[in-house]
Amino acid sequence: MKNNSKTKHNFLRNRRQEIIVCLFLVAANLVIYWQITSHEFISFDDGSYITQNPYVQSGLTFESIKWAFTTFHASNWHPLTWLSHMLDIELYGLNSMGHHWTSLQIHLINTLLLFFILQYMTGAIWKSAFVAALFALHPLHVESVAWVAERKDVLSTFFGMLTILAYIRYVIKRDLFRYFLVFISLSLGLMAKPMLVTMPFVMLLLDLWPLKRLNLPLNQPAGSQNSNFIPLILEKIPFLVPVAISSILTLVAQHSSALKTLESFPLQTRVANGLISYINYIVKTLWPLHLSVFYPHPGNNLPAWQIIGATLLIAAAIFLSIHTFKKYPYIIVGLFWFFITLFPVIGIIQVGDQAMADRYTYIPLIGIFIIFAWGGSDIIKKWTDKKIIPAIIAAAVILLLTMQSFLQTTHWKNSITLFENSIKVTENNWLAHNNLGIALFSEGKFDKAIYHYKKALNIRPDTVCAIKNLGIAMFDKGNLKVAFQYFNKALVINPEDWDAHYKLGAILEKQGKFNEAIRHFTEVIRINASYAPAYNEIGIILAQKGKLQKSNDFFSKAIQLEPDYKEARNNLLILKQLIQQNKK
Repeated sequence: MKNNSKTKHNFLRNRRQEIIVCLFLVAANLVIYWQITSHEFISFDDGSYITQNPYVQSGLTFESIKWAFTTFHASNWHPLTWLSHMLDIELYGLNSMGHHWTSLQIHLINTLLLFFILQYMTGAIWKSAFVAALFALHPLHVESVAWVAERKDVLSTFFGMLTILAYIRYVIKRDLFRYFLVFISLSLGLMAKPMLVTMPFVMLLLDLWPLKRLNLPLNQPAGSQNSNFIPLILEKIPFLVPVAISSILTLVAQHSSALKTLESFPLQTRVANGLISYINYIVKTLWPLHLSVFYPHPGNNLPAWQIIGATLLIAAAIFLSIHTFKKYPYIIVGLFWFFITLFPVIGIIQVGDQAMADRYTYIPLIGIFIIFAWGGSDIIKKWTDKKIIPAIIAAAVILLLTMQSFLQTTHWKNSITLFENSIKVTENNWLAHNNLGIALFSEGKFDKAIYHYKKALNIRPDTVCAIKNLGIAMFDKGNLKVAFQYFNKALVINPEDWDAHYKLGAILEKQGKFNEAIRHFTEVIRINASYAPAYNEIGIILAQKGKLQKSNDFFSKAIQLEPDYKEARNNLLILKQLIQQNKK
């Protein structure tokens, strides 16, 4: 009876502790992130994902759902992410509050899932709680939560957590149904973001610790040959099928636009930047200041001492983790969790112009947090047996992170505050200057916008987006000649830039040079056959030339491409009235 009473008491105590932890995690998250419900959309990817995306804005229709599963828009294949944005449109329209609220809710769920997963595997409530708190409150994770376009981060991680949870359940009772749940959860996560391609390797790490399924020479007595490495590897092989499919689809999606060539970023440059980035991520984890939405890639300008230093530090960390494995297995698991899950975005396959990105740490830092929690506890135990000491240290760390994350979240209030901060904390940030110019231009501050566009070009003269933005600014100010020069310059850099062709066509049309305008609009259609405004403009010019039937065909094509294109519909209605009058 006494044993039963003690067991019941321990069970109730654990439940109370778990409830306290959950309430704290939710409350701390809300302290930091509630402010995002009053934040605006950002002029960086939010337009492509939501505010300027007609398919997303149409909500959950048959056509939009079909588009979500077949498009490579935004250089990605992530249908579940598109569906989540469409659902937000159904619920909140274009009210940014609702979109931010959805991302916050998913982040809250991810935090609680991480806590329960670690506590379930290890039985260590407070260490698991500390990892979950670091995950929830670290400033490096603000970008994933506060940026609506990064919904894919929190959503894929949600399915990643479900994948791990399903895998643990499979380990407890290995049957086909539970194995199938792991497979499905992983597949869904990959359909939200391909970041989960390393999840089979994470499962193998968990087999090592804390599940202790994997027997290696590292954790076996000397001379023992009892290793089950191969069977556990074979167990993960089917999971590589959705990983391979997702990887192929991602490479296809990114090949035409975001994926960089070896000419622009040589392999040695990528490797060097990747090594240094690993160390920079650790530094920013320990000292999370000067965080930016964009870190310009240094190219070939990385000092040799930094490359050598990063290589030696990484090698030393790996050696230390192997050397201490038997006594501290969480070090090697946490370290390789960090290295492996970060590898797809470390820059060996370079996508975009960034050197690194805060959002890439959303899953990888869990490994480092595990080392902090379990390692910190072991270190403190060597110093003192007073339980209040680790509690005080943990509370101080959490308080500091909460304060810094709250401040970092305020920078995401709108595009101006975000990019002003990026310019302040980084050097030669051409993208921040360009995007700040866009934000200022949208508020009618043309001269300030032009200043930042020119700053972007001073840093990187071949920045096509800044060149075109200057052209737009000059066009709006009525300086068509200078605007024409900027758009023409953009075409010199990239002759296949359909947007520059369209802008040149618009200028020529305004100047009455209709044949030249049609030539540029025709180029737009050749490069981007689904761009309805080009058909509409050709229709207008043909109508002015008296070629009414041909004009009708172009207006009809524009409406076919965009059924809600009001201008094209009005033009077609006027044209039909004109045709009827001519017949009379």
